[in-house]
Amino acid sequence: MDWADIRIPLAECREIYDVGDVDRAMEAGAPSRNEALTAFYEKMRALGGVRYVVKPSSFDGLDPLYARCPNFAPVLDDLKRYLALAVAGNEPMNFTPMLLLGEPGIGKTHFARQLAQVLGTGFEFVSMSSLTAGWILSGASAQWSHSRPGKVAQALVCGDYANPLVVLDEVDKAGGDARYDPMGALYGLLEQDTARRFKDEFVDVEIDASHIMWVSTANDERSLPDPILSRMNVYTVPRPDHDQACIIARTLYGEMVAAHDWGFDPEPPDDVIDRLADIPPRDMRKVLLAALGNAKLDHRAQLQVGDLDAGRATRPKKIGF
Repeated sequence: MDWADIRIPLAECREIYDVGDVDRAMEAGAPSRNEALTAFYEKMRALGGVRYVVKPSSFDGLDPLYARCPNFAPVLDDLKRYLALAVAGNEPMNFTPMLLLGEPGIGKTHFARQLAQVLGTGFEFVSMSSLTAGWILSGASAQWSHSRPGKVAQALVCGDYANPLVVLDEVDKAGGDARYDPMGALYGLLEQDTARRFKDEFVDVEIDASHIMWVSTANDERSLPDPILSRMNVYTVPRPDHDQACIIARTLYGEMVAAHDWGFDPEPPDDVIDRLADIPPRDMRKVLLAALGNAKLDHRAQLQVGDLDAGRATRPKKIGF
């Protein structure tokens, strides 16, 4: 099935902030406003406060993801229920914030990115392991030097959509000074009632962030505060079994070959797929791409198992923990 055939179309528009509020903020803070804030206010005025929201047109929009991410089937089953309600009510797609738990390399971030592509909405990636302060999400006061808007305000103001999909990657690794909890902004953002009146500390204008679709990933939920966990649906995602990994590998091969005029056979050999299934999903694409290159260097239009290993980069094992 062509990706163009399953895109969920754009729907109506929503106002996420009032340009009049921006004008009033500009007038009130004129004497002390810094240049970065002035420029951001001008951008908000130029872009206007209206953004698109996506609305599903059918129940089967998520079906292609079952082949691309078969170990996420329980997550997709729940998402289809939200999809069914959105279609029945002729409403924009939305779902309860989710937390995807699982070991590294099983495709959690890849799944979120593919979900945004299928939904046809914006995608914002936030690496929580690199955050040292809560202002990364919710902005820092314009009174501070080098202050700027947070990721949420930037995604909504500078993006095209009122309901982008925001991925908080490795949320269990968020750290830093306890006085500036990087999780602090989420207490309000993950609740629709409070998210409707979200205020970025830099912008200081109410923004409706209630349409954002939140996906968090983690290896272990034990470090996460209970109030945050209570705001999310938590899924433990297993490593794909051999049969599921074969499905992923075969789907990936088909998409890569179809996207390029490389002259490869449309169906990969079974022994190649069987060998690819032993590779973590995160690494499959780069291994397969190198293997296809190896085959072309040997003037072949069909992969062989040896192509998967020839020329693969290796790293020395680390000592210690």
